[in-house]
Amino acid sequence: MSKAFIAEVIQDAAEITGVSANRTATILIEAIVKEMKKNGKFTLPSFGTFTVRKTKARKGVNPRTGEEIKVKAGKTVRFKASPSLKKMV
Repeated sequence: MSKAFIAEVIQDAAEITGVSANRTATILIEAIVKEMKKNGKFTLPSFGTFTVRKTKARKGVNPRTGEEIKVKAGKTVRFKASPSLKKMV
């Protein structure tokens, strides 16, 4: 799914212009990201939950050279589908 797909669905459902639908899709995505930064998760009922998880620093291997490298700690986003989504799919 892409932002363009979301904007197209909004445009068709709300019968608005493409520019307005694109702006709405952008605002929606920004609101989701803001909520995830603030609370560490975002739940969309009947769809699922996005959660932010921290990853630890670790050692990795460069596949080309075989050289050992350090991978910094960071954050990643996980998604867990709701039971109703699992039934629909």
